[in-house]
Amino acid sequence: MHPTQNLPSSELSKLLDSYRKFVETELYPIDLKVVQGPFRSYLPQLNELREKAKNLGLFAPHLDKESGGLGLSLSDFARVSEILGTSPLGHYVCNCQAPDIGNMELLELFGSDWQKETFLHPLQKGKIRSCFAMTEPANAGSNPVILSTTATREGDSYVINGHKWFTTAADGATFTIVMAVTNPEAESPYQRASMILVPLDNPGFSLIRNIPIMGEEGEDYLSHAEVKFENCRVSSDHLIGKEGQGFALAQERLGPGRIHHCMRWIGICERVFDMMCHRAVSRELLPGKPLAEKQSVQNWIAESRAEINASRLMVLNVASRMQELGSKAVKEEISTIKFYVADVLMKVIDRAIQVHGALGVTDDTLLSFWYRHERGARIYDGPDEVHKASLAKSILKKYRPQ
Repeated sequence: MHPTQNLPSSELSKLLDSYRKFVETELYPIDLKVVQGPFRSYLPQLNELREKAKNLGLFAPHLDKESGGLGLSLSDFARVSEILGTSPLGHYVCNCQAPDIGNMELLELFGSDWQKETFLHPLQKGKIRSCFAMTEPANAGSNPVILSTTATREGDSYVINGHKWFTTAADGATFTIVMAVTNPEAESPYQRASMILVPLDNPGFSLIRNIPIMGEEGEDYLSHAEVKFENCRVSSDHLIGKEGQGFALAQERLGPGRIHHCMRWIGICERVFDMMCHRAVSRELLPGKPLAEKQSVQNWIAESRAEINASRLMVLNVASRMQELGSKAVKEEISTIKFYVADVLMKVIDRAIQVHGALGVTDDTLLSFWYRHERGARIYDGPDEVHKASLAKSILKKYRPQ
């Protein structure tokens, strides 16, 4: 979906400045109030901001120009994604939020003309939202080949039955892409599942609840839902690609997705780092003795700066290589940045909370919101431990006797 040609550095610098100004002037003043909710009460205001982003030429930076976007390369979009990540609203307002961005990329590559016209184009224009249903409460999400949800072919239809959860942003979405077993007898476990589009007004679909995350029940775009498919019937033209391609499509979707997530995490780190430094110089333990003079605080600031900078360079390098060579060629590097940046994110947020003291654990800043919602960074898109094991095995292959 992304072109391979980067913008000239001067042009990119100007564009990044425009994004930075938009996020700082339009989103920073309201983002804490919006995440405190109720989210839906702010939708009219957020829709106005979406229109403003369109008018400023900042909407859908990941899409090609023919689809109403900016036509950025993966590397250039990564830089934009970091800036948008500094606010919980940045990606949403510019229509490049997860899971929609992954669904757009999937449908662009593998969707039929009818699927693109009916589902993709309204999604690209920001007229609707979508969700992605793969994780199941009964099975380990770290192994997507183990699925209990089935899609049985009956004539010209699929009948879907299953139980999913952490279907992000299902609340208020128009459709989902569900991963379900269509070919249980396939020789390879990687060829048993398929991806199928399901409109959420289907009577066989039900949203059971928005799952509370560490005590906070999000709604709409900020929700993670538990859902059920009970004799949920859709016609066969809702199949994406071919039967048995589900796992392969998931990998195509997750490769760029991990780049997007990592750059968003780095954006969060930058905003949190800024908050930590402001707090360190303004909070006095004794008159004239700010926290910034304490060596422990200085260490946290220095370590955070180094780790954020290292994370950015790692991710931009992988984005550049993926752009040139494709996802498969950078499989090891994607695993590396996923667990490394997720860990840096949690360290930086934790340090910032400590510097803020009691204030840090309240909802009076964004720190507690990010701590609750981003702790999952070390779990979703593959737990850290899975990525580390995969990377280590790949490395050790080179050292084993042939």
